[in-house]
Amino acid sequence: MPYVITEPCIGTKDASCVDVCPVDCIHTTDDAPQYYINPDTCIDCAACELACPVTAIFHEDSLDEASRKYIEINANFFQ
Repeated sequence: MPYVITEPCIGTKDASCVDVCPVDCIHTTDDAPQYYINPDTCIDCAACELACPVTAIFHEDSLDEASRKYIEINANFFQ
């Protein structure tokens, strides 16, 4: 999974990232607390990272230790 959506998205759910994603890999549901990136679809283009108004999207290699849990949280949403 190249990019991961983390805690700042919770409760915000701004769809700016969805609008710029060229492969439609960012999804949510009405009852989900945030958006999630599909690890099988993401093409590592960084468009979502640049569009996020709350700085919630990071490349997985850039995550701090506390945010690494979001790698699994994002992946689990699509299982």
